[in-house]
Amino acid sequence: MNAPRRISWPYAVIALLAVAAAAFGVLRPQTSPAAASTTAKKKPGATERIKQNPPPKLFTDAAITPIGKQAAAQRKKADAVFARWKAEHGTARDDKAFAAWAAQQVPAPPTTAERTAELRQVQELAKTRTAASKKAATWLELYGKKDIWKLYLHDQRELIPAEQGTAEKAELKSALKLAKTISDQLAAKDKQPAPFVLDPGLRPDKHIKPGANGPYSYPSRHAARAATAVTILSALSAHRAEEYQWMQDEVIYSRLYMAGHVPSDLTAGTFLGDLIGDYEVAVTGN
Repeated sequence: MNAPRRISWPYAVIALLAVAAAAFGVLRPQTSPAAASTTAKKKPGATERIKQNPPPKLFTDAAITPIGKQAAAQRKKADAVFARWKAEHGTARDDKAFAAWAAQQVPAPPTTAERTAELRQVQELAKTRTAASKKAATWLELYGKKDIWKLYLHDQRELIPAEQGTAEKAELKSALKLAKTISDQLAAKDKQPAPFVLDPGLRPDKHIKPGANGPYSYPSRHAARAATAVTILSALSAHRAEEYQWMQDEVIYSRLYMAGHVPSDLTAGTFLGDLIGDYEVAVTGN
C-alpha cells in the first residue's frame, strides 16, 4: 500500500468537498427563495453528510493490515467461485437467481469453539481502545455502509458524461442494496450473536438485555458492502484500487475494534461482497 495516499485520505476528502462546493457555487443557477426552501428540505446526500462531519485521524496501517490480509485472501476465492456462475449463466442479469446462489456460496459460520476463540481476540483488542481510536471507529461505522463509497464514486463522476455517471450511481446503489439483502438473510438464518451480545461489557452503550440473542453478525453487512463497492470502483478506476482497498480495511477493522464482529464475520462478508461486485461488473460490462 502507498502510505502517503493513506495518510492523505482526510485531506483528499476535504479537498474534494471544497472543489465540489466551489463548482456548485459557480455553476448552479440562481434560484428563487421558494426553490431554495424546497432544496433545503431535501435529505442531505453523502457528500454533504461527510462535509458536515469530516473524517478524524483513522487507524494506522499496522493496525489494519492483519485483518486486511485476511479480507484480501477472499478476493481470489470469490473470483474462482464467480467464474463458475459466469460459465453457466454468462453475463445476463438475474438478480434473484444470483442472490440465491451467492448465499449458498458463503461458508458455514464457525463452530462454537472457534467463535469463542475469536471472541477472546475481540476482548483483548478492546483493552487497547483509546478516545481517538473510538472516534475513528465511530466515524467509519457511521459512513462505511454507503456514504464513503458514494463519495468516491461522486469524485469519479465529475470527469465523465452525465449519462454515464447516472448509470454508475444506479449500479453502485443496486449492488449495495443486494449486499445488504443477502447478508441480512444469512444473518437471520445463521443466528450468530455479535460479540457485544456475547459480552455486553464490550459495548455498554448498546444496552443489551440479559439473555438476548441478537443482533446477529454473520456475515458482516459493512464488510459485504465495502467489498462490493471496492470491486465496482476498482473496475471503474483501476489506478485507485489500492486506495479503495485501504479504505475497506479501515472500515472492517473498525467493526472488529468496536466488537461489532469477529474476524470470520468480516471475511465471510468480504467474500460475499467480492462475489456481488464480480457479478455487477460482469453484467454491466465495466
